[in-house]
Amino acid sequence: MKKIVLFALILVCINCKTTNIESSELTTFFVGTYTSGESEGIYKYAINKDGILQKIGLATETNNPSYLAKSNDGKTLVSVDETDDEGTGFVKSYRIENDSLIYLSTSKTGGAHPCFITINSDNEVLVANYTGGNIAAYKIDNQNGLTNLLAVQQHFGKGTTARQEAPHAHSAYFHPSRNEIITADLGTNELWFSTYNDSEKSFEFTKQEKIKMADGAGPRHIAFHPSKNWFYTINELNNKVSLIVENENKYSLKNTFSILPEDFKGNSYAADIHISADGKFLYASNRGHNSIAIFEIDPLNGNLQILDFESTKGNWPRNFALSPDGDFLLVANEKSSNIVSFKRNKKNGKLSFISEIKAPNPVCILF
Repeated sequence: MKKIVLFALILVCINCKTTNIESSELTTFFVGTYTSGESEGIYKYAINKDGILQKIGLATETNNPSYLAKSNDGKTLVSVDETDDEGTGFVKSYRIENDSLIYLSTSKTGGAHPCFITINSDNEVLVANYTGGNIAAYKIDNQNGLTNLLAVQQHFGKGTTARQEAPHAHSAYFHPSRNEIITADLGTNELWFSTYNDSEKSFEFTKQEKIKMADGAGPRHIAFHPSKNWFYTINELNNKVSLIVENENKYSLKNTFSILPEDFKGNSYAADIHISADGKFLYASNRGHNSIAIFEIDPLNGNLQILDFESTKGNWPRNFALSPDGDFLLVANEKSSNIVSFKRNKKNGKLSFISEIKAPNPVCILF
């Protein structure tokens, strides 16, 4: 009897040890979705050291959480509710607690269909309202979630295509090294430059104010180079990446690069853009061509050289993300309802398929 009990204890210890090892090898991430189909809200997934994906479960039920962000300390998650309720959408905040999100607050966004949210190191928050054509400012209180809406910057103007009949703020970023906000407005076809005055609770334009993009470009998202004085804008409508260089506190558009093969004849719409932590490679997603375009970055001038196009093994890739260690690239394929992981070769930037998992209408991946 004693031998049986001892054997059972040994088995329990072995199982506990195995579980801990498996747990320590997992890197978790949240997935934002559109909830018009099978999705119920925000989900939690994981990737192991070999790039294999695993579903953990539904973290919280909510409506159209199409973009997510986390506070600097990793304790609070914020999500847009991409909707139009009498001219406004909403942004919600949650306390991250193990595999669940505990609801904290809801705030209006001051414009319809919020589609982007970001947080800086001071827990200041920006939201871009696509249909509203404006951006909104908040702060995070880690105990109570988001503040109410603090300020709105309304855009004006239009572009030259049917999608550009009015302002459509698609993203807004805090500059990584200066007090500046850069907004990509697909509708006005411009980049907008401003600062946020906390004491006055207002946005203020910088001296430059705007940069006009090529007719019909449709700027969507931005990626800052980690060590150089330039950034890149991905343009949804003309499927190109634009290089924006800063010199003596003034920005200028220096060059533009196609993210599609020369012989591609179908319809495609650029979606997301990211740069590797070492600043050597740039990645961009194509909805329609259903690929990730892989570029090498010239360290002297920022020009891009196409290296490859990697199929996303799904339909309509929107947001994608590099894992925190840079070893993997994960893609959210909205229309085929799957997430795909690729091993990233850090020497040449190329991608190799590793794993695939079902996910209901995924549009945002947040580590």
